Amino acid sequence: MFCNQCEETVKGTGCTVKGVCGKDDEIAAYQDVLIHVCKGIAIRNLAAMKHGRGDPQAGLFLSDALFSTLTNVNFDKVRFTELINRAVAIRDALPASGSPEPDACTWKPAGEGDILMKAKTVGILATENEDVRSLRSTLLFGLKGIGAYYTHAAVLGKTDDAITGFIQKALASLLQDLPVPDMVALVLECGEYGVKVLALLDDANTSAYGKPEITNVKTTVGTRPGILITGHDLKDLDMLLEQSKDAGLDIYTHGEMLPAHAYPAFKKYPHLYGNYGGSWPHQKEEFEQFNGPVLFTTNCLVPPKDTYKGRLFTTGLTGFSGVPNIEAGPGGKKDFSKIIALAKTCPPPKTLPGSGSDLITGCAHDAVLALADTVVGAVKSGAIKRFIVMAGCDGRQKEREYYTEFAKALPKDTVILTAGCAKFRYNSLGLGTIGGIPRVLDAGQCNDCYSLVVIAQALAKAFGVGINELPISYNIAWYEQKAVLVLLALLHLGVKDITLGPKLPAFVSPAVLDVLVKNFDLKPNTTVEADMARMLKA
Repeated sequence: MFCNQCEETVKGTGCTVKGVCGKDDEIAAYQDVLIHVCKGIAIRNLAAMKHGRGDPQAGLFLSDALFSTLTNVNFDKVRFTELINRAVAIRDALPASGSPEPDACTWKPAGEGDILMKAKTVGILATENEDVRSLRSTLLFGLKGIGAYYTHAAVLGKTDDAITGFIQKALASLLQDLPVPDMVALVLECGEYGVKVLALLDDANTSAYGKPEITNVKTTVGTRPGILITGHDLKDLDMLLEQSKDAGLDIYTHGEMLPAHAYPAFKKYPHLYGNYGGSWPHQKEEFEQFNGPVLFTTNCLVPPKDTYKGRLFTTGLTGFSGVPNIEAGPGGKKDFSKIIALAKTCPPPKTLPGSGSDLITGCAHDAVLALADTVVGAVKSGAIKRFIVMAGCDGRQKEREYYTEFAKALPKDTVILTAGCAKFRYNSLGLGTIGGIPRVLDAGQCNDCYSLVVIAQALAKAFGVGINELPISYNIAWYEQKAVLVLLALLHLGVKDITLGPKLPAFVSPAVLDVLVKNFDLKPNTTVEADMARMLKA
């Protein structure tokens, strides 16, 4: 295997024996082969659509397939076998694209051995030129981010043929020998479609569940048994809350599900009790203490300990061998009765060390812009000197303590704009308020980084300046491919001088990095003191 798609990849170069995420070389092989066949679907479907013979559902399948290969989503070889077989069936139902066709359009697995053998020739290292490989990797990983967000939007009934059209165009390009300028253009175009898919998902979530409201979320535990829901999928939470409302249970959110408390549609459920634990790297300890069942709706799943594996359930594209997966039935409805029944037999959750203080969430664009006059007034009066965007992912490495220390060291006239699980590094620090404005404005999940863009654009309009002339600095933490997509979206919007860490992506070659530095002034983080001095002077 060779995988370098996440920030924690071994030695900052690539995982070659087993992924830091926990996937083994077989799962890595199955993922590489699935992506390979998906490229064949894209080539055939694009050609077929020109003659009105395309498969209108192929784009959604490609979105799901891309999402399934994202870090910490699916570790189940049986599920990947099903996806590969389905991909081959979708591809072979399409007419040939012409002659000759690439291998991705014609190869068929005769069994597990064929899949493992094929993986040796279709992974990332199949592209020998380092810079071409870097650009293709950046595009592919951005596409995985688009796939994740598009799947969420589609579950809620929001689709866009232009987005799935770009997914197919970009996948097909990965088999083409394009000039480097054309490849760079596709990477930046991926950022453009990143903005579109983030806006689509924002519309999907708010149309279904209302506009988030600034909300205090308790982190204490109740006396009743509970179910812990983690991941990102709000529809799964919706169904779980409805099915458990009279069961004598409490529902707790974990990780990226914290922002769910801010949606009006979920506030009607009194048994949506609070948030339990922090970000994904701590799940092994936290899930063990929770006592009740845990439902994984999406990433980030860490291979579970035996002490709680029997209480773990997955749904959607998430999977782990030996863990029950709750499949969707007609109309997307899921039956969570097994989880609810198990919860009734479990003791209540144990109190986690350090819990007790409320967390603030729901500071999405509508909620913050409702305070626009107050915010603008605070900036004009000097009460707020600077905004620091500290969005993105959390991770396991000790070097991520940098973000906690950075937040602690910020002057009291600065406001943190955040989204994603990186916030768990500093959202419980009690940094206070400025004129009633929380110093940590949590817009929500990683996909809610779109809110931060809307807020920045509104402030730029209010002050009559460009987005790069605002008193805003960007100190972004990344871990996986959705964060890659968010970064590309920011670059598409023209945001410059972004600080990225804890370290730069291993898949970005020196030459490609040089392009990013020259055009966007992208830079790695260094020390809290040096980075803060630079950002506060900007």
